[in-house]
Amino acid sequence: MGGENDRTVVLIHGLWVTTDSWAGFREAWEAAGWTVVTPTWPVLRGRTAAEINAAPPSELGGLSIGRIVDALQAEIERLPGKPLLVGHSFGGLFTQMLLDRGVGRAGIAVNPAPIGGVVHGWLTLTAALPVILRWNGWNRPWAFTRRRWADRFANGAPKAVQDRAFAAYVIPTSGRVFYQAAFWAGTRIDPGRRTQPLLITSGDKDRLVTPYLSRAAYRIQKRSPAKTDFLNFPGRSHLLLAEPGWEEVTRQLIDWAEANA
Repeated sequence: MGGENDRTVVLIHGLWVTTDSWAGFREAWEAAGWTVVTPTWPVLRGRTAAEINAAPPSELGGLSIGRIVDALQAEIERLPGKPLLVGHSFGGLFTQMLLDRGVGRAGIAVNPAPIGGVVHGWLTLTAALPVILRWNGWNRPWAFTRRRWADRFANGAPKAVQDRAFAAYVIPTSGRVFYQAAFWAGTRIDPGRRTQPLLITSGDKDRLVTPYLSRAAYRIQKRSPAKTDFLNFPGRSHLLLAEPGWEEVTRQLIDWAEANA
């Protein structure tokens, strides 16, 4: 540790959401004395959820994992020092890829999408198949229906919370990233070269990134010489950073960061 950037955290969102998804979570980190940065993908910058839903950017469907991570790296490396990286879902995959590149001084991967080498479970595959089996799905955006959002992403939240989230920050996402994640195309990391501490989490009720996937990523990352921790949140779904009880989840993540980043 050291320098002026010791208490900067970069929050990296995943698929289907804008940076507004960080609202309460961001406030908790700021209240704990952290400076928070919330980058987004190149094609989403400057657009609200309403604008994106009304007219998805033409490049969104074919946006690749590599391009997203390259853009995140460029933005993070413009900061004055090495920050803590916190990513949720595919943001957790991006966080691990960035650490693999030497970006950031520590990372938290919250219920992360699978890194290369993790065999997908059936429940996660059924979430991806509707995207992958479409004609030209490689180049087309894909959006959650309200019902599927509630069933797969926000199944741990009451209807009122699901409705608010869906209206506020749920958007279509890249179809290409599903193919890349499913076939380990550009998602592999080398745990042997990671030197930064890493925490991986899971939620017992997560129907999108199941606890099995989080634990599989942890087993791979444990090969690193650096500190690697695992934390399970009982009764939490994929929306664990916004559903009831999110404050306790956030508190534990901040506690880990204060001790390790």
